[in-house]
Amino acid sequence: MSLSSAINTAQTIFNNTAAQTALVSKNIQNVNNADYSRRMAMLGTSGNGAQIVSIQRAQNDALMKQHSISISQASAQDALLTGLEAVKAALGGNGYETSPANYLKSFRDSLQTFAAAPGNTSIAATTVSSASDLAKSLSKTSASVQSVRYDADKEIDASVKNLNKLLAEFETANNAVRGATASGSDASDALDQRDTLLRQISEIVGISTVTRANNDTVIFTSDGTVLFENSARAVTFQATPGFGATTTGNAIYVDGVALKAGKGADTSGEGKLSSLLQLRDETAPKFQSQLDEIARGLVSLFQENTTPATTPKPGLFTWAGGTVPAPGVTVPGMAASLTINPLAESNPALVRDGGFNGPTYKSNTAGSSGYTALLDKFVTSLSTDIPFDPATGLDGSSSILDFSASSIGWLEDLRKTASTASDNKTAMLSRTQDALSNATGVSLDEELSQLLDLEQSYKASAKLVSTVDAMMAALLQAVG
Repeated sequence: MSLSSAINTAQTIFNNTAAQTALVSKNIQNVNNADYSRRMAMLGTSGNGAQIVSIQRAQNDALMKQHSISISQASAQDALLTGLEAVKAALGGNGYETSPANYLKSFRDSLQTFAAAPGNTSIAATTVSSASDLAKSLSKTSASVQSVRYDADKEIDASVKNLNKLLAEFETANNAVRGATASGSDASDALDQRDTLLRQISEIVGISTVTRANNDTVIFTSDGTVLFENSARAVTFQATPGFGATTTGNAIYVDGVALKAGKGADTSGEGKLSSLLQLRDETAPKFQSQLDEIARGLVSLFQENTTPATTPKPGLFTWAGGTVPAPGVTVPGMAASLTINPLAESNPALVRDGGFNGPTYKSNTAGSSGYTALLDKFVTSLSTDIPFDPATGLDGSSSILDFSASSIGWLEDLRKTASTASDNKTAMLSRTQDALSNATGVSLDEELSQLLDLEQSYKASAKLVSTVDAMMAALLQAVG
């Protein structure tokens, strides 16, 4: 090897070592950055020795896709569970202390106590107070359910706006990747940014991707609708200003195609949008229908209809419609307007005697203070099977006490299943994150080890330069 060749080789080693050291330093700087993929300098051999020919970015497409799916599933399950927990909190938390089922039992107990002492005015007033608490519980719970629907609708609106913003940013990042790939320059930073955006998008909506020439990426929803191809597709949604039992929320459209809601407590949805739709349009409305059926049952059981026959009218319990509804058919929104007859507060004895709708509806025609027939009838009716709308998801025939307890059981079973599913999907997300991090993330131990190797390479090249320098000095001395 000539001295000039030795100098050139040493210079190449210095250049390579400097570039590799800079790359390792960048890796170490991003050791805790979950959105960064490790860079590696790939060396090739030429006539003048080793030289850096490319920078390769660590990636694993299979793990990346599984990670996106895990993010979508965990996000969807968490959104559903959060909504169910909000309903549970409105019912008093773990013990469901403020649920209509608990107030109904208390009211039944008050009626039994009143029947045992029908002439006691204090007990009569307590019974009316229990009835009022029951009606308020149904009304407040109904309002809470609609509040959950409204909050879900607001979150849908915010998520859709964020999704459109992320898609616009993705277009910029995707164009940067395509340009860098086509020109042969390093696209690593742009790829990191694009992958980060994909993860953020997958939290909102389930996605799948296809990579084309020049690293161009196309995004589809989990339903197969195009979300991004060359440019972002429009995701549209119109928020609803308020919710009642009869309010229907608007759909989410991706490029004109309606997004589907998830199904089941272990939701089939991917991305929070699908489970928010499920919560707003399916889960919460079904629980609302159960509340409405309890309210309808109370109005029917406590209606006034004496002999000789009179037109059935609401008695102790009444509502905005002012009539006795048909049996076994849900009246949407009935629970929200349920209240007790205002005459009960001024004259609690009407619960014992009847006559909320005038003298012709009075059962205790003799005016006896020991009259208990009507109270006994009410107590018995609370435990007697009556028809309920099977569309509520509960038994079509049961007592109102059992129906209200079954409603709480339905909600708790749904919540427990959702909670277990959330734990499982979160664990799966954690495992895929770890696997992806192991495959593409930065290991500080590996990078420090490589720095030591680079240090040895630098020392070797420095020794070579020192040797060439000594040889040049000896040569000059010999000819000098």
